Amino acid sequence: MVPEVRRRYLAEFAPDRYQALLRWLEEEGGSPVDFRISETPVFLAEELARELEAAAWEILRQVTSDEHRRRAAAALPAGSSVPGETDHPAFLQVDFALARGASGDVLPQLIELQGFPSLYGFQWLLARGYRRHLYVPAGWSTYYSGGDDATYVEELRRTIVGDRDPAEVVLLEIFPEKQKTRIDFAVTERLLGIPTVCATRVQKRGRRLFYRSAGSGGGEVEIRRIYNRVIFDELERKGIRLDHLFREEIDAEWVGHPNWYFRISKYSLPLVHGRYAPPCHFLADLDAPPADLERYVLKPIFSFAGLGVEVEVTPEKLAAVRDRANYILQRKVDYAAVVATPDEPAKVEVRMMFVWDEAPRLVNSLVRMSKGKMMGVDFNKDKTWIGASVAFHPPL
Repeated sequence: MVPEVRRRYLAEFAPDRYQALLRWLEEEGGSPVDFRISETPVFLAEELARELEAAAWEILRQVTSDEHRRRAAAALPAGSSVPGETDHPAFLQVDFALARGASGDVLPQLIELQGFPSLYGFQWLLARGYRRHLYVPAGWSTYYSGGDDATYVEELRRTIVGDRDPAEVVLLEIFPEKQKTRIDFAVTERLLGIPTVCATRVQKRGRRLFYRSAGSGGGEVEIRRIYNRVIFDELERKGIRLDHLFREEIDAEWVGHPNWYFRISKYSLPLVHGRYAPPCHFLADLDAPPADLERYVLKPIFSFAGLGVEVEVTPEKLAAVRDRANYILQRKVDYAAVVATPDEPAKVEVRMMFVWDEAPRLVNSLVRMSKGKMMGVDFNKDKTWIGASVAFHPPL
């Protein structure tokens, strides 16, 4: 990290400036923010930013290889394959914990993978909010691949909208007005001019899909391109059947084809190797628990937002797992408390965010900060200087 920048940030911080940031995000974003925003961004030293960049590309090369695609074919649950799969994911998220290396330096360690979109719109807004209301060094950026505010939006437009009329491109979600990420939908609408549409309101005639416009007249509009934000776990939990969208042939393009949600996921973690990837095993492949079982975490392969994760693993808990094929054991990562705050230092997780139109491009990052055992809200009750954030770095 960069001590002199951190010291200046803490010296200039004021609670009223933070509250102004929160008000501005909701006013500018056009939606409530339903998750906690950290009082601070993260300031990455150039060396660490470059290592995160290199680590992200190393992981991308592995999970988009022909070998990985062959082995990850088993990740698709029976009967869940969606027609029209693309050759590559349109989006990829690579989540790293910032941990201490053997020599005491800060080292990225792989935590999660998602072949699925993230908060591309909101991260654009949040970085602008920090710049507007709190201290950020001049010239520092959250972007990669030479991007800035304008080129980043154009990158999103090229990937999500393509050459279609934005009115024919929909951000598809389940009950979007109830999602915690709804501010990201609102910002995406503003940036790209596309509507957010609930998947339960999409009509199908033949192979063609339609939604009813919210504008004057409320006429039907054909959907030609789908920015998919529907998570299959949620469909299953709520007992929602959308076979006309996800099981049948359609005359619309998927941006973020649903199959990649499974192909690049926790299922990929045991298949990734290298200095940035902690040891990870399919539970079904283990004849006996690791000798250092207390250093592992048990995760269901197909879950979202930390649901079902078991941090305190015992042989008895492993023996109780019936569906062993759908669980992994991943070596715990000791997060380094690297961000100084007015009380205890905070731990950091950095999501490196790719888009892929004609070629993959690393465009931005997303940060979560914690002072508890894990990143989730339940582990950070009554704590401050934690939550969603961004990572600024010097020009690369």
